[in-house]
Amino acid sequence: MTVFSHREFDGHERVVFAQDAESGLKAILAVHNTNRGPALGGCRFWSYASDEEALTDVLRLSRGMTYKSALAGLPLGGGKSVVIGDARALRRDPARREALFRALGRAVEQLGGLYTAAEDVGTSVADLELVGRETRHVAGVAAGQVGDPSPYTAYGVFRGLQAAVKHRLGRDDLKGLSVAVQGLGHVGQGLCEQLSEAGAKLIVADLEEERVAETVRRFGARAADPETILASDCDVVAPCALGAVLNDDSIAALKATVVAGAANNQLAEPRHGEALRRKGVLYAPDYLINAGGIIVIAYEAGRRGPRFERAQAMAHIDRIYDTGLEIFARAEREGVATSTAADRLAEERFRRRDRAEAA
Repeated sequence: MTVFSHREFDGHERVVFAQDAESGLKAILAVHNTNRGPALGGCRFWSYASDEEALTDVLRLSRGMTYKSALAGLPLGGGKSVVIGDARALRRDPARREALFRALGRAVEQLGGLYTAAEDVGTSVADLELVGRETRHVAGVAAGQVGDPSPYTAYGVFRGLQAAVKHRLGRDDLKGLSVAVQGLGHVGQGLCEQLSEAGAKLIVADLEEERVAETVRRFGARAADPETILASDCDVVAPCALGAVLNDDSIAALKATVVAGAANNQLAEPRHGEALRRKGVLYAPDYLINAGGIIVIAYEAGRRGPRFERAQAMAHIDRIYDTGLEIFARAEREGVATSTAADRLAEERFRRRDRAEAA
């Protein structure tokens, strides 16, 4: 599992493999770029099919965090961590769970502040509190007043989706538009709630039938098959599950003219951004519109008083709308995919060695 020749390496500053025999911890911590500031990114707990798959995921995710923080205008770099294992099984063994996350905290601490961990798929605020017993380099815990960042992520996705609808469909409202939401976790559910309040018609899918039933009951949504929801006859598709869902087959089957969702790394390969452009589909880059959570965590981590400034953080998240319009216009002007335009703007910001000003 060679790191330097890995196709997703992309000049990462630090990749650490952490193992603790007593707790069973197997983790990879990746720091992509710290030109703008120390890296901040979530800790994902997942049953990866192989160590190679875990490495690929953490490299892609940490790189995405660099781009996300740069586009969001945050004084942060990009990092991520993944824990290899069965998160559900671990929750049935509280003692081992505590030992594992405390071991992860010690691994984070050894990076000396280069990386701060936060919540992600498969981890909770309670898990991060355990990490925080071994290191102060943890964010988004209940004691910090933000707690679960998913409502803020959902709001940012909602604002990014509004920008995409404005640019492609020329509409300032979502009333009557049909939106297919793939994935009904915390962020997907939060997005559905905001879309419903805005008058959108929902089509939803998730691997857990209980989540689908609840969303149908609450919002009058129509249930769909998780395998085929991206091909729904709708205006907007919102991928909110795992990544790499936009590939040759799914893009060919798309009927929507807008793709705007919360899932990280939605493009299976970089070339799929251009494939969407050629098909006439406006893609709202995921790392642009799913930045709400990292923005509010950054405000929590950088607060100067006893409480973080929620109003300021929400105003910062609102800027996702304007940045989206800027990227969509730039893509048209330069004749490139929106993913390319977003990459260029982010790279202009993080490749400079000077540190960003505080948020």
